[in-house]
Amino acid sequence: MLQQDSNDDTEDVSLFDAEEETTNRQKKPKIRHPVASFFHLFFRVSALVVYLLCELLSSSFIACMVTIILLLSCDFWAVKNVTGRLMVGLRWWNHIDEDGKSHWVFESRKASSQENKNISEAEARIFWLGLIACPVLWVIFAFSALFSFRVKWLAVVIMGVVLQGANLYGYIRCKVGSRKNLTSMATSYLGKQFLKQNTGDDQTS
Repeated sequence: MLQQDSNDDTEDVSLFDAEEETTNRQKKPKIRHPVASFFHLFFRVSALVVYLLCELLSSSFIACMVTIILLLSCDFWAVKNVTGRLMVGLRWWNHIDEDGKSHWVFESRKASSQENKNISEAEARIFWLGLIACPVLWVIFAFSALFSFRVKWLAVVIMGVVLQGANLYGYIRCKVGSRKNLTSMATSYLGKQFLKQNTGDDQTS
């Protein structure tokens, strides 16, 4: 009887621990980097809002232009250096070698990395939605400013297209480059297997 009671106690403890693990997993938030997710959208959405409401907020064109450019610059730095790395595991930058040549580097975090487990689907959707939608809106604003002959705002809109389009291009290159690396590795592996089979058949014959 004493042995059965001790066995029951150990089984109860193991089941209780398992329930705690499952509840802890369920309590984990889907958005694991809320600050990064907030600032990923804050600067770019704020720049759009200031551009749309600039005539109502202030009568000074210089103040509105400086505010929009500052928001776009903060957005460019935050998305390029912080939010892309945390939210989707992508990073791109430019460096100059000893010969003075400029090199663009596009990196994607490996799927086997431990940090890759921290990437959630909700954060990835927020990242790509903000990254794609805002440059499209700036392109629309550029055409509207051009056709309505608002020449003074055209430079501001072009700045928005360039800064946010650069981040979009860089992260697309990171995403596509990682797929290209996988396909090149797969083709090289298949090529090696094909050569091994052919050389093996030649030796046996």
